[in-house]
Amino acid sequence: QVQLVESGGGLVQPGGSLRLSCAVSGSIFSINAMGWYRRAPGKEREFVAAIVWSGSNIYYTDSVKGRFTISRDNAKNTVHLQMNSLTPDDTAVYYCYAQMLGSIYWGQGTQVTVSS
Repeated sequence: QVQLVESGGGLVQPGGSLRLSCAVSGSIFSINAMGWYRRAPGKEREFVAAIVWSGSNIYYTDSVKGRFTISRDNAKNTVHLQMNSLTPDDTAVYYCYAQMLGSIYWGQGTQVTVSS
């Protein structure tokens, strides 16, 4: 069984920063990629960022480019999302995912609220 555990969400003021982390544990096979989606209140789930586990391919949605940075720790099967210059539009539940052998596994989600 595969488990993804997220951490690092919370309440932050506009312009602030947060760092999300997601660790994979359990029956881990070859990880192809990990990343983040988010769902804001009343909106569809939105892709945020992804990183390929081998190589250097990284992807961001346009709205977070230049503000968010995704990184990985292969030895710890962990992915991080550094979020800077946060705005109220970034308020959402952030979900981590891992792609392994054609299957997608999801974390439980962590709330990020940007408000003054």
